[in-house]
Amino acid sequence: MAAKQEPNHKVVADNRKARYHYEIGETFEAGLSLMGTEVKSLRTGKATIAESYAHVDRHGEAWLVNATIPEYLSGNRFNHEPKRLRKLLLKSRELAKLSQAIEREGMTIVPLKLYFNEKGRAKLQIALGRGKKLHDKREVEKKRDWNREKGRLMRDKG
Repeated sequence: MAAKQEPNHKVVADNRKARYHYEIGETFEAGLSLMGTEVKSLRTGKATIAESYAHVDRHGEAWLVNATIPEYLSGNRFNHEPKRLRKLLLKSRELAKLSQAIEREGMTIVPLKLYFNEKGRAKLQIALGRGKKLHDKREVEKKRDWNREKGRLMRDKG
């Protein structure tokens, strides 16, 4: 059996706290509608999506809110606004699934990773997430600490 190949893409921004704050469900890959200076700024790798989220409006379009792509230094007067709304490019079936999950089940759309794919296009990996309660977060931390301690004990004994 052939080994699974790793995806060949350059990660620009990663939302590492998303898995801590949310129970991650189904994931989607969305394109982004960007301006030219935004793409150039992304290639330098200084974007942040940690405090951002996505929503579907009443017209059936998905938008990325509060993501920061800093201004391109050589962009002069044609530069973009760093925290503007950015349209997410998804298939209509995916948009319907996202909007239904938000309305019925009380989930949120959480951006996980911003990257360039093999063709050089900027993509955003989003997921449906349900917010964790404080006791759930504590339980995950206890399990992680115990696994770490168990590894140390096993390493010391054998």
